[in-house]
Amino acid sequence: MITNPMHRRLAPTRLARFVGAAALVLAAHARTPTRRHGQPKPAPRTARRVATATLLLAAAAPAALVPGAGVAAPFAAGTRAGSARPSSSPSPPAPAPYEPGAVVVGYVPSDSSTARATIARAADAVDPVEVQPHTRLLTLAPHASVAAALARLRHTRGVAWAVPDYIAHIAVVPRAHTAASLAELEGPSQVGANRAQTDATAANAAGEPFPNDPGLAKVPGGWRSLQWNFDGTFGVEAPGAWRNLIADHRAGGRGVVVAVLDTGVAYANRGPFRISPDFYRYQFVAGWDFVAHNRFPNDRNGHGTDVAATIAEATNNGKGLTGLAYGVRIMPVRVLDSEGNGDAATIAKGVRFAVNHGARVINLSLEFPGGITASDIPELISALRYAHRHGVVLVGAAGNEAHAAAAYPARAEGVIAVGASTEHGCLASYTNFGTDVALVAPGGGPDANLPGDPNCQPDLASGRDVFQVTFLGTSPRRFGIPGGYEGTSMATPHVAAAAAMIIASGVLGRHPTPAQVEARLLATARPLGGPSDSHLYGAGLLDVAAATAPGGPGAVGG
Repeated sequence: MITNPMHRRLAPTRLARFVGAAALVLAAHARTPTRRHGQPKPAPRTARRVATATLLLAAAAPAALVPGAGVAAPFAAGTRAGSARPSSSPSPPAPAPYEPGAVVVGYVPSDSSTARATIARAADAVDPVEVQPHTRLLTLAPHASVAAALARLRHTRGVAWAVPDYIAHIAVVPRAHTAASLAELEGPSQVGANRAQTDATAANAAGEPFPNDPGLAKVPGGWRSLQWNFDGTFGVEAPGAWRNLIADHRAGGRGVVVAVLDTGVAYANRGPFRISPDFYRYQFVAGWDFVAHNRFPNDRNGHGTDVAATIAEATNNGKGLTGLAYGVRIMPVRVLDSEGNGDAATIAKGVRFAVNHGARVINLSLEFPGGITASDIPELISALRYAHRHGVVLVGAAGNEAHAAAAYPARAEGVIAVGASTEHGCLASYTNFGTDVALVAPGGGPDANLPGDPNCQPDLASGRDVFQVTFLGTSPRRFGIPGGYEGTSMATPHVAAAAAMIIASGVLGRHPTPAQVEARLLATARPLGGPSDSHLYGAGLLDVAAATAPGGPGAVGG
C-alpha cells in the first residue's frame, strides 16, 4: 500500500488529555511550539501535545487533527459518501489549531525595543522572534498559558493586537492507492504504446508539441494517457499553451520564478534526501527552511514535491511525466512540517522571503480551518498585502470541506482562490466554492451531486487523481507516480503555473500587475456547470492555452 505522511492521525485520547473542563475565551486548537533557535530539539511530531478550546465557556470536544477533521462535508439526501452536493449550510467548523506555547503580537509602530521587551516579560514570554516589522512571535514560559498571555497583552499599552499562532494544513484529501491499481490505469504496455503512438501522430498533424515523457506506459508520449489534467477533455489545454510559449521564445515560462510554500521540495541531494529524478538542479533558485531554520528546504512529506512537479516537472526528457510551466524556476520555501502542518507566523515569514528574493508567483496549497478569519491571522494578511504591493501573484487553495466559502489564505484579498474540478468536468465533491472562488482547475476525485450539471455523475466511478512524480510512501529517497493526490492542493499549482506562463509570454506586457494576471485568467476560463450551477465554478475551468494566446482581454495591443 502506498501511503503518505498526511494520512496519519493524532489519537483523540492524546488530544483530550490537554482539553480543560472550561474553554478559553478564544477559538483554537494547539500544539507545542516548533523549534526556536537555542531550544532543544523537540520530540517527534506524533508525540506532541494537542489541545482544543472554544469560544463558548464550555468544555471542548476532542477531534483528530487531519485535513477536514470535525468539518463534515454535507451530502445530499440519498447520496453515497464521496458524492457530496455543495451546501451553503455546512455544519459548524471544528475549533482551529494553534501553538500552545506561543503568541503573535503586533506592536504600535512608535514603541521602542525597550518597551517591547517589557511587554514580553509582562506576558511571561521569552525568546521573541521577529516575524515582520512591528510583529513578534513570543515563546511563552513553561508555566504560562496562551489564554492568560493574550488577556494580559490585549490590555497592555503599546500592543496593537495579539493572537494565537494558528496552524494551517495541506489542502489535500487524504486517500491512498495501491501500486497495482495505478498500473491498471494504463493497461498492458502494448495498449499504452499504441495509444501513445496514436496521440503522437495526431499531435504532429495538428502541429502541437508532444513531449516524450513515458508516464506509466513506459513508451514515449505515455504521459498523455495519465495526465488528463493537462490534455484531457476537461484538462487545462497544456499543449496549446506550450506552443504559445515556444512561439514567444519563453518555452515553458522561462524567466519566471515561482515560490512553492509547502512541505519543501525534493530539489537536491543532501544527507538522506534525494532530488526527484524528474527535476534538474538548475530548475531551482535558493530557498529557505523556516521549520528547521536553515537554507535546505528538503521535502519530508512528498506534498510539496508533487505540487512543484505540477508546476515545473522536467518535460520532454524521456522520464516520468510533464510539468505545465516546465521552463520556470522553483523557489522551495518550507513552511509546513513533515505532516503538512504549519503556523501562520512561519507562513508569513515564507511569503516575505519569497517576495524579497525575486518570486513573481507564490503557490499556497494550504488552508486554515473554516472558522479562521482574517482577524485571526493578521501577520499573514500583512505579508500577503506586502506581496501584492510588490507585484507578486498569489494563488491559494480554496479548501476541501465543501463549504460555501474559500478557506484562508485563499480567501484573503489579492489571492486567487482556486477550487477543484474532476476528470469529468464536474465540481469536485470536496471543494469549497462560492463568491470567493475565482476559478477551478483539475483536483481530481469524485463528482459533486449537481443534478443540473450534465458533467456530474456522482453515482459512477470517481474520476482519477492528479499524478506527478513524487515520493513513493514516506521515504525521501524513493520516487514514483503514486495515487492518492487529490484536492484543491493539486488544483492550485495549475493556476500558479498558468500565471507564470502569462507573465513570461508578455501578452499583458513586460510587467503585468497581479490584478491584470487574474483578470486574464478569469476572462479566458472555460465555462462549466448547468444553468443553476455555473456560479459554483467561479469564472470556470482554467484554460492555459487561451490565457497565453496573443490578443484577447487585456492583451497589449489587443
